[in-house]
Amino acid sequence: MKLIEPLFLDELRAEFQRIKRDKRKLFEFQQYLARLKFLDPACGCGNFLVIAYRELRLLELEVLRALFGKARDLSIGVGEFNILCNVDQFYGVEIEEFPAQIAQTALWLMDHQMNMLVSKEFGIYFARLPLKKSATIVHGNALQVDWREIVPPADLNYILGNPPFGGKKEQNEVQKSDMAHVFRGVKGAGVLDFVAAWYRKSADFMEYNKAIKTAFVSTNSITQGEQVGILWSDLAKKGVNIHFAHRTFQWSSEAKGKAAVHCVIIGFALFEAESKLLFDYENPQSEPHVLKVSVINPYLINAVAAFIGKRSKPLTSDTPEIAYGSMPIDKGNLILSEEDRADFIAKEPKSEKFIKQYIGGEEFIKNIPRYCLWLVKCEPSELRSLKQVMQRVELNKAYRLSSDRIQTKELAKTPALFGEIRQPKTEYLVIPKVSSENRTYIPIGFCKPEIIASGSMLVIANAKTYHFGVLSSAMHMAWMRITAGRMKSDYQYSNSIVYNNFPWPDNPTPKRRQAIETAAQAVLDARAAHPNASLATLYDPLTMPPELVKAHRKLDAAVDAAYSKRKFTSDSDRVALLFERYQKLLAKLA
Repeated sequence: MKLIEPLFLDELRAEFQRIKRDKRKLFEFQQYLARLKFLDPACGCGNFLVIAYRELRLLELEVLRALFGKARDLSIGVGEFNILCNVDQFYGVEIEEFPAQIAQTALWLMDHQMNMLVSKEFGIYFARLPLKKSATIVHGNALQVDWREIVPPADLNYILGNPPFGGKKEQNEVQKSDMAHVFRGVKGAGVLDFVAAWYRKSADFMEYNKAIKTAFVSTNSITQGEQVGILWSDLAKKGVNIHFAHRTFQWSSEAKGKAAVHCVIIGFALFEAESKLLFDYENPQSEPHVLKVSVINPYLINAVAAFIGKRSKPLTSDTPEIAYGSMPIDKGNLILSEEDRADFIAKEPKSEKFIKQYIGGEEFIKNIPRYCLWLVKCEPSELRSLKQVMQRVELNKAYRLSSDRIQTKELAKTPALFGEIRQPKTEYLVIPKVSSENRTYIPIGFCKPEIIASGSMLVIANAKTYHFGVLSSAMHMAWMRITAGRMKSDYQYSNSIVYNNFPWPDNPTPKRRQAIETAAQAVLDARAAHPNASLATLYDPLTMPPELVKAHRKLDAAVDAAYSKRKFTSDSDRVALLFERYQKLLAKLA
């Protein structure tokens, strides 16, 4: 119902309420209902088609009640002429043969149930036997067949359903071939989720009849990260406008062992709608509240449309650049656990100066000790004298030589060094690539240059307290939640999309900048007051210390003030402003 009500049912119900006292218009409305046609191009066992048919028949029953009244005046006669809606208004495509047969049968069963309801309502027996009409359910690959051969575009009113999800890593060879077929000519389409193909195929079909409305349940990944810029910029060229959307909600399957997935519902057409509906959720498990808005952009927010793609540099020249941490490419040969470190030092005390603290996202957030052999400044003669270290270096060389990658084989020439070295020489800021969705703020912090950041961290050399403050604020977190991709449900921070596209405050005054720096330092001080607590504990909503909560609120206010004099009441307000600023910055670069 989350899909079919805003797609067509709410509008039909409203029209019925408007005309229910006019018999002539009611007869015309019933005939209109019987002309509506629906296509589910990934129908499975027909769930969406069956529900849509049920609701259509229930609405027709309301029409019949309004026509005949309480007296059940059947002088006009009730027969097939009067019950006009039928299963032949429904079309589907299903790749598996057995579910396709089930869909066909399920629609007949629903037809029978509705006929029995009519019989009970009017005191007559009404049945459609023998079965003369049937739904058109095609057994085939929806991404390869021509939908025009299933239903003429001019006859169709609605496309709906729940096409299959599948990230690029989960797609099999057939699915990858289907994606290439549907998205031929679209640069970067290889990263798109499998469900995206139904959006493009629908948009292509809708060009033959621009009055068609479409809605799909989809994975929320098509509204996040790099997929937005690729999919929705292509759909925009075809004139796609989003009419309604359910933002991320959790959909739990009743099937045993099936995990809950995070979904969105997007309704769209090739024409504009005067009023649009945005269903927002406080959290994925909550009930939605609906907002009437003027625009819904591909990130499913009420803000100007923007297609944020990858950038190699920040939007503004005065923003410090960001990079991934260093990558060992060593199969663990240069990495040491706390026990390994102790063993190394016990057996070879001279190796201690080459053993550095090594942090990835998990180590940084959870305060897990981990170490690495950092031999950048180790003289060859000294390296040869360290037998324990040499064993690790030899193992690393053997691993790199055994690789099928030419680049990795080349790294065997320097087996004592990390494969990719991007370690700042001064204090630097770190952002974990992956962070829990449950945190209000991604834990961000400063590290000393002798602490080696891994490739699961993003590092910003030459960052100041001001940069820490802006990046730790509600403003930046709101931007991150909209533009970041996901790893399962956790946020996946991207240097090229989230950071490099982030619109920083526009030349804040010295007073505003100082306010941010002061508030940012207060956040760092509030953390330092709990030296034995990990960032995971400090930023857990259940255990976050009150003084840290207070410090972050003051920081949020200071950063908000650097963007605008007006008060922000929600993250949606913040994001709307950020998108406006993003567009202005892009225009300057054009």
